[in-house]
Amino acid sequence: MKRRIHTTLFLLGGFCAAVVAQPCFSPTASALSVGDILFQNPKTVAFDFENTGNAPLLITDVHPSCGCLTVDFPRQPIPAGQAGIITATYDAALMGTIYRELAVYTNVQAEPYYLSFRGRVVETATDYDDDFPIQLGTLRLSSNYVEYDNVQRGDQPVVELQVANVGDQPYVPQLMHLPEYLMAEYLPAKVQPGRTGRIRLTLDSNRLFLDGLNQTSIYLARKMGDQIGEQNEIVVSSVLLPAFRNLTAEQMARAPRMVMMDGGEALTSGETTVVMGTKKRVTKVLTLTNEGEEMLEISAVQVFNRALTVSLGERHIAPHKATKLKITVDAHELQRAKSGPRLLLITNDPHHAKTELSINVE
Repeated sequence: MKRRIHTTLFLLGGFCAAVVAQPCFSPTASALSVGDILFQNPKTVAFDFENTGNAPLLITDVHPSCGCLTVDFPRQPIPAGQAGIITATYDAALMGTIYRELAVYTNVQAEPYYLSFRGRVVETATDYDDDFPIQLGTLRLSSNYVEYDNVQRGDQPVVELQVANVGDQPYVPQLMHLPEYLMAEYLPAKVQPGRTGRIRLTLDSNRLFLDGLNQTSIYLARKMGDQIGEQNEIVVSSVLLPAFRNLTAEQMARAPRMVMMDGGEALTSGETTVVMGTKKRVTKVLTLTNEGEEMLEISAVQVFNRALTVSLGERHIAPHKATKLKITVDAHELQRAKSGPRLLLITNDPHHAKTELSINVE
């Protein structure tokens, strides 16, 4: 089973004012306990949130309570009804009990909202199940799925995997089949028995070939001369977006704006329903409209499931014009699929450069 590097959080309602056209910042949890953290093994905590208001939500900044935290958050507006993630990576450089806060600044109000987590940094682990769920013989791995989301050309994002040596011999970590756009650093170069190490993976986005989804598999060698296979496979995914850093306020105001319609309703939830019944193939037609003042360019349309095929009428849509997106679901392939059908669109709309659509089949 592929495991993502995210901590799941639970709880709470939203922060917003009850006025017309008001965004609402609604975190799934505002405080949590992360338990034990291994010394010098950075821990990433993910705070899920949703805009439960009726206007776009903008996270303008996130201030960590100390320099031991590295934060990441969506830079683009979150439409009403859409979700996002704020992550905080703690460096685990000091032993003992910890309590850390994030001050989240938004366009909802002048005062920040506070998110927090607590835990304890320990030297050795007594239970590897939570932090190292992937078993590879005498090794345990924190995850076998690495995701670089919302990457812009020129970015060099970093993801770290943790590896635990539960055997009785020193282990030298080594990744096989690394593509040219991935660089690996092993900290330390040799992991002693009963200790843990980190594999730091840096993505060079300038070497990615295509906008949209780029996916590959790399493999962790368990010993010298190890073979590749499903057991030691690590799937690496990245979504490359067009760069909008240098757009002026005037350019943003005139920029293309894509609206996806299902019948007469705008799709704001990121999902649509296809009624399959007993049919072998069903086609659904969505309308893509450019409500901006500049040409809308759809640079990539990608599917995540063999059960889906898509056909796009036009890739260049003039202002206030529309095109059709046909989605066909194959019942036979749907039964064989390991994941739910969804598709990805990459556009030059700076408000929605990436649109991910899940297909619910009934």
